[in-house]
Amino acid sequence: MIQVAPFARLGGFRNEWLNAKHHFSFGQYHDPARMGVGGLRVWNDDEIAPNTGFDPHPHREMEIVTYVREGAITHRDSLGNEGRTEAGDVQVMHAGTGIVHAEYNREATPTRIFQIWIMPGQRGVKPGWGTRSFPRDANATLTALADGRPDADGSALTLHANAAVLAATIRKGETVHHNLAPGRAAYLVPSTGTVTVNGTTVNTRDGATITGETSLEITATEDSEVVLVDVEG
Repeated sequence: MIQVAPFARLGGFRNEWLNAKHHFSFGQYHDPARMGVGGLRVWNDDEIAPNTGFDPHPHREMEIVTYVREGAITHRDSLGNEGRTEAGDVQVMHAGTGIVHAEYNREATPTRIFQIWIMPGQRGVKPGWGTRSFPRDANATLTALADGRPDADGSALTLHANAAVLAATIRKGETVHHNLAPGRAAYLVPSTGTVTVNGTTVNTRDGATITGETSLEITATEDSEVVLVDVEG
């Protein structure tokens, strides 16, 4: 089953520096029908104004993945980590037993990100942070950016959860495939472009909840970039 949540119908929040859309219940937006997919609890689509951002704040017991769509995000945390993650790249923060971090847009233009929160598979892990590049060349395959599945090959950033965050750049008319093991689900969002998933259309920044499917055929009806979370359902 594939259920599409159109971008225009997502929850949201806006102030003078942040324009956020919430795929699932978050903050003041609450919809009991949209509480996540399996261990996936948050998918926020954030636009951050230049020279602004999230001041230091704490997190615990969560795996937080930030995928930068446009611009760059500058990270600083209580462990002494500091780094700048550019468009197309991804960072992972293991909140674990507790971490304080700040995220700023130090650029001259707006930064747009997907922030994805996944419940950890165990409590009390050591906090940490890391970043890596996502090769955006179209190669008709999904690339694991962060992976905590039992068969992870170590090429992606580690997740302390039985889940994976994958992405692909797909040219118009091309198709990528993804298999879902029994008991697993997926959530897919095109960062750009429009795709069909097993024949169901998913437009730019829509969210598709995928359950009860074992094989996904993702076809680009225009040049597209997609992000997919594979998670225990």
